[in-house]
Amino acid sequence: MTQTLTHHNAARGELRVALVTCDRFADLESDDRLVLAPLAERGIAVEPAVWDDPDVDWAAYDLVVLRSPWDYAPRRDEFVAWAESVPHLLNPADLVRWNTDKRYLGELAAAGVPTVPTCWVEPGADWTPPDGPGQYVIKPAVSAGSQDTGRYDPADPEHRELAAAHVRRLSAAGRVTMVQPYLDAVDTAGETALLFLAGPTGLAYSHAIRKGPMLDGPDHGVEGLYRPEVIDARTATPEQLAVGQQVLAAVPGGADRLLYARVDLIPGADGRPVLVELELTEPSLFLGYANGAADRLAEAIVIHLVRRG
Repeated sequence: MTQTLTHHNAARGELRVALVTCDRFADLESDDRLVLAPLAERGIAVEPAVWDDPDVDWAAYDLVVLRSPWDYAPRRDEFVAWAESVPHLLNPADLVRWNTDKRYLGELAAAGVPTVPTCWVEPGADWTPPDGPGQYVIKPAVSAGSQDTGRYDPADPEHRELAAAHVRRLSAAGRVTMVQPYLDAVDTAGETALLFLAGPTGLAYSHAIRKGPMLDGPDHGVEGLYRPEVIDARTATPEQLAVGQQVLAAVPGGADRLLYARVDLIPGADGRPVLVELELTEPSLFLGYANGAADRLAEAIVIHLVRRG
């Protein structure tokens, strides 16, 4: 594939790829920087570019790769409109629109994908905290980095008041609220993220990581753009990989057009993996946690460059 790209370069000159970020990480987040050297080795000129910088000429790039535009959530409509204006964007803009609103989980559940059960509260709708048993999680349908997310215990009167206030706060801002059971297995098994990257025959499994538990109580705000995470390398099980493939098979328009995908799983009440989120827009890819992952991402970018000719 790299040899094919070399011939392509000779015909058209040096290829340029933009890695899209936000102004907080204008020089890219540290994990994303791991792909710079592998791309340079393949003769690709790569530059970080802030998504809302009006001076960027997006049409000047052969490929525009979404990486860390993590400040988009409060301006999701603006972000989606921007994505739809950018030529050669990966992942594609129609999936950016679909994937940046977590109501896609309802579509995947309807398609038979095992997902965390979710109750949706529209802005202005009445909502009463559940009586239990079991704790639950409240978060907005449009969010990133676990912002505006909290864990509540229905047996605690203060938690019930804080949960109701959390939903009212989201509703007043015109945001759809998600209410999900807190799956206790995350406290022990953690969350498993499966990373898939484009390969010669389509999207292929690359590696997996484990996230430790992050939610320890009601939402009191987050410093920065995301909650701190405890990450470890993990070996995916056949059952997790099977659910991952089931998720990807339900992606609108097919998964073969993707550059990357991250499938986040937690053991459900019966111990079987269920989908927490499908990340197609700006997921951390955790390249530093698996040998060869940065090279595999660089090769995935090469594959898409060759595809578009």
